[in-house]
Amino acid sequence: MTRTPAIASLLVASALWACNAPPSPGFQGYVEGEYLFLSSPQGGYLKSLDAPRGSRVAQGQLLFTLAGDPDTQALAAADARAASARQKLENLGEPRRPTEVAALAANLRAAEAALRLALSQRQSQEALAAQNFVARARVDEARAAVDTARAQVDAARQQLAAFRATLGRVPELRGAQADWEAAVAEAAQKRWGLDHKSATAPATGEISETYYRPGEWVPGGAPVTSVLPDAQRRIRFFVPETQLGSLQAGRVVEASCDGCATPIRARIDFVAAQAEYTPPVIYSRGSREKLVFRVEAKPAPEQASKLRPGLPVEVRLLAP
Repeated sequence: MTRTPAIASLLVASALWACNAPPSPGFQGYVEGEYLFLSSPQGGYLKSLDAPRGSRVAQGQLLFTLAGDPDTQALAAADARAASARQKLENLGEPRRPTEVAALAANLRAAEAALRLALSQRQSQEALAAQNFVARARVDEARAAVDTARAQVDAARQQLAAFRATLGRVPELRGAQADWEAAVAEAAQKRWGLDHKSATAPATGEISETYYRPGEWVPGGAPVTSVLPDAQRRIRFFVPETQLGSLQAGRVVEASCDGCATPIRARIDFVAAQAEYTPPVIYSRGSREKLVFRVEAKPAPEQASKLRPGLPVEVRLLAP
């Protein structure tokens, strides 16, 4: 019975200590911004700067445009070459027109008539030469004329046969198809370059800086503006080695800053694998206390837009 007051006093003291216990220590950190630097792969004069620095932009909003010349003319020429190649391919793919076949058949008949005439003339010259009425040279000329006429008949016959045959046009069709595909690819390349002479906001955020003014020449690949997306604002803080074991991805933290009306909730998504400070040679107890590890947390979307890069914060772990 005499121990009851002592035990009660101990319980009261423990409760009072728990109520007055200091909160879990905070970790020092700051707000970090991951910027996006937007540029055009093509060079040109800056035609318009549609979003000045410091302005809020929505995803898909136009940010800047470079002058299209001379890429516009290059695209028009490439489109014209593609259209011409397409017309040639379609023409080869269509059946032969009857008038074309008739013309080749007429050429063959004319060649055959010329051959018959040459044969008749050779026969006459040979008969006259046998009676010594003409020189031998006239007979040779008549024979040569027959050979020429016969060759012309063969050529006309082959041309007509090739014109009528479908299989004879396959290599020609393949060549025209390849020419058309090459022209289309060239036009697509020109169109891609022209389309990328302007840039839109990849995400909702804020224009951090602009590097050129309208009328200035912008080299290809040079950033014209930088955007800080709301989702790319992060809280970066440093945790001593002794408390690293209590941190894991997904744990919620709370950050406070000067001028912040309410604490900022964030969720840890990165814990560095290496310490920011490595003591020399031996890890004594005092040296281990100097080890800090970088930890990053992603704030809630509704609070992220209020954070400014470089803003100092104090981070406190919330109960898991």
